[in-house]
Amino acid sequence: MIEFKKVSKVYPNGTVGLNNIDLRIEPGEFVVIVGLSGAGKSTMLRSINRLHEISSGEILVDGQSITAARGRELRVMRRGIGMIFQSFNLVKRSSVLRNVLAGRVGYHSTIRTMLGLFPKRDMDLAFGALGRVNMLEKAYQRADQLSGGQQQRVSIARALAQEAKIILADEPVASLDPLTTRQVMDDLQRINRELGITTVVNLHFIDLAREYATRIIGVRAGEIVFDGTAEQATDEAFSAIYGRPVAADERLGGMAHEAG
Repeated sequence: MIEFKKVSKVYPNGTVGLNNIDLRIEPGEFVVIVGLSGAGKSTMLRSINRLHEISSGEILVDGQSITAARGRELRVMRRGIGMIFQSFNLVKRSSVLRNVLAGRVGYHSTIRTMLGLFPKRDMDLAFGALGRVNMLEKAYQRADQLSGGQQQRVSIARALAQEAKIILADEPVASLDPLTTRQVMDDLQRINRELGITTVVNLHFIDLAREYATRIIGVRAGEIVFDGTAEQATDEAFSAIYGRPVAADERLGGMAHEAG
């Protein structure tokens, strides 16, 4: 469970990122956050694991305050939260397997991980995670030899090897073509359904949000202006979230569906 309690974020230049957010995400949900660039959706997502520090309020993960956590307590909490980025965040010169094993770093000493001394259980987790995203045959290939979609699937495998209870994905398909977009979203959806991992995704494309989310949260100017099911997320609702009619390029998810 993830809970926001009166959460606000004000940047040093005075820009309001989040404004008094109250939100509860239940275990196992597949939540998609939508909104224009600068609306606050990335700030909201990255606040959950404290990549962005909030200005006031509190965020709880499984009933424990990650806002107040420090030192080892914070490291342990972060182990349970996997992060997937638009830019993949892989070590390009390392093998796929080494990148996935990076998900285990939080469980071992720095010296042990620098020397690559991972126990058999870690190796089994890494290979199993690669198998779940159909990347097992690429285990010993360098990450920079992969396509963008393959790199993103490696980053998903890294989160699985981390044994994350929560996966946060910040615009994970923004740089991918329509067909590859669907493959990555299918992976995230399957993992959510089969493993019950709470999944929170920022997306720009409304048709993708409708197709994959069990719940859609619309953010505008740092505030939640919509919170409902995919069926409730009508064109009128999206127009209210965006403050204008939906543009054609914001329906690229629908084009991806046709291409797939």
